[in-house]
Amino acid sequence: MRIRDFQLERFFAKYEFNVSHLLSPSDCESWTVSEIFDAARGGCDCMRNLRLSYTESRGAPALVEAVDSMYGVGRDGVVIGCPEELIFLFMNSFLEAGDEVVCISPAYQSLYELPRAIGCDVVFWSLIARDGRWRLDYDELETLLRRRPKLLVLNFPHNPTGYMPKPAEFGRIGDLAERYGITVFSDEMYRGLALSEPELPSFAGHTDAVAMSGLSKGPGLPGLRLGWIASRRHDLISSVLAMKDYTTICNPAPGEVIAEAAMRNIEALFRRNIAILRQNVDIANEFFARRSEAVEWIPPMGGTTAFPRLLTGDVMELGERAVALKSLMVLPDEVFDVKGNRFRVGMGRKNFPLALELFGELLNMGGQ
Repeated sequence: MRIRDFQLERFFAKYEFNVSHLLSPSDCESWTVSEIFDAARGGCDCMRNLRLSYTESRGAPALVEAVDSMYGVGRDGVVIGCPEELIFLFMNSFLEAGDEVVCISPAYQSLYELPRAIGCDVVFWSLIARDGRWRLDYDELETLLRRRPKLLVLNFPHNPTGYMPKPAEFGRIGDLAERYGITVFSDEMYRGLALSEPELPSFAGHTDAVAMSGLSKGPGLPGLRLGWIASRRHDLISSVLAMKDYTTICNPAPGEVIAEAAMRNIEALFRRNIAILRQNVDIANEFFARRSEAVEWIPPMGGTTAFPRLLTGDVMELGERAVALKSLMVLPDEVFDVKGNRFRVGMGRKNFPLALELFGELLNMGGQ
């Protein structure tokens, strides 16, 4: 397979560990291994005595059970793995050249780039900023689904805009997919981080859908590189498992032990990070309200990110000055294959106020 470079990841590879501050991360405040084991009241002895042999391809049974308790799809409806790997495996096991895929846009690049590399025709269902909020055209979605594409790819809460549909709108998506017989792949990595809208149910509850989530975002454990897909379509899960034999085969045993401990206390992990996120969103709302002449700000409805528009100057040039003058990374919209002079703001970490302060200093400098 020949596939285009992953623009966002190449941008992070260039700057993430070579600057002092990040304005644009998508994860939440992380935890230490000791903190995870302390919160779970045990685990260190298990880790010290862990035998580093092969693990089950589907995932550790206790971990699979913990995930299934959230979705109710049965053990055979769950696979544990690296979220990026699971996207790759699902797309390659489900899609064929010539299939049509409808994908929300902007989006994490692998959600549409992998179908393209397979030979699919990708059609975008695009978010539009209008009247101070992000919007999706649900009549347009019905028009797209009438063509009966093979797959509909969703992401709510949405990265990078922070958009969430209202419950009635979310229900309409499910009804349309069912009416036209469309399989749904739902990227739910930011689920559990609703801000101004009610928490949405998982698409795993639908008959013909696959939901993906994991421990990287709300729980604050991106270094584990573990997540899952869940579906009532056990045949789809079986196909992913069969293809996993050609990638990682199974997950790292130490990572699964830590993940099991995290799942035993997952609500506490979310509580701390949601508190940090809400505080930072309030700070961002106030900050950008004072700078409305320079930046168009739309507060996020959920998730960790927002996608404001720079009103004065060029966002690529601003990003270059941010690195050179403030050792600050600012992620431009071009890495999402859209061009609107926008940039991503990530509000999930404790040090967000400092990154925002440095960004304010940069704005105050103008074109200097």
